[in-house]
Amino acid sequence: MSSTTPPDVAARVEAYIPRFKLTRLLNQDQAGRRISLLGTIDDQDALLIAERAAFATDHAHLSTFPTSLTHIKNLGANDIYAWFLANSNPSSTTSPIPPDYKLNLIYPCTGKHIKKYSAQGLRIVTETPSIYTSYIRPWITSQREKGTLNWVFNIIEGRTEQEDVIYRERGPRDGFLLLPDLNWDRKTVGSLHLLGLVERRDIWSVRDLKKGDVPWLRHVRGKLVDATVGLYEGLERDQVKLYVHYQPTYHHFHIHIVHVQLEAGATQSVGKALGLDNIISTLENLAGGDDAGMQDVSLTYHLGEASELWEKVFGPLKEGRVPDVGGF
Repeated sequence: MSSTTPPDVAARVEAYIPRFKLTRLLNQDQAGRRISLLGTIDDQDALLIAERAAFATDHAHLSTFPTSLTHIKNLGANDIYAWFLANSNPSSTTSPIPPDYKLNLIYPCTGKHIKKYSAQGLRIVTETPSIYTSYIRPWITSQREKGTLNWVFNIIEGRTEQEDVIYRERGPRDGFLLLPDLNWDRKTVGSLHLLGLVERRDIWSVRDLKKGDVPWLRHVRGKLVDATVGLYEGLERDQVKLYVHYQPTYHHFHIHIVHVQLEAGATQSVGKALGLDNIISTLENLAGGDDAGMQDVSLTYHLGEASELWEKVFGPLKEGRVPDVGGF
């Protein structure tokens, strides 16, 4: 980025930075990617706000990015997923260096992964109970039959990531476990992000929740909050937010537990996240008995234009065509 500042002014203000003397950290936000520092320059108060610059996107820089990383430390691995901390400093010093990258690796990845992480337009869709029953449920069934949940079952059944399980309650119906989300650096409480995986396999998504599940949901919610505030010193119950995704990335019911200060990106936005307390309230107020549930309401959310659901269901419906369920 070129500067329009006159050279003499640029030289003067650039010289301020090395003279900045830290007093204290004021704030850390953007999931730890931006800090606000209070300090002094020549005995006068000064604020320094530091934010990680955007990545260079030209091929030459990107092609050397993986080999430029140092101090790569694995945080966990399960099936095709692995996540790491790393440092961009090429220095060969042996002294500890705070990592400045959080890396996720999917290997080998599938076409579905490529579509998910590619830039694409978004569409708002309304999934009626009829659309869910006729098209979405068969699509979810086809996804589960492809073995996409192996990594989840590996955790639940104790084959992988058991060192990451920070709380567990066993039971064929009431069992669940708590572990860090792969996108959290596992140390910055202000960007806390945990996952609550239930053991029962009859709930694939929020659509499978029924009025009769309210006591179970309240039990799970209470246990997850209790465990979370008990694990992180200074964290209080009213600083914890719980939500579920629809559509979720994988169709085994799980609950996201985050710090209320975690800045809401795409995964917490309207059209993706549903607050757990709001789900419980909706279920409680549905007409009918215990079998009334979320399958009886319309849900509006957004989809990427490259997603299977847009290409195979909602795109054809918009064009007046009948989705090909057999092609799922």
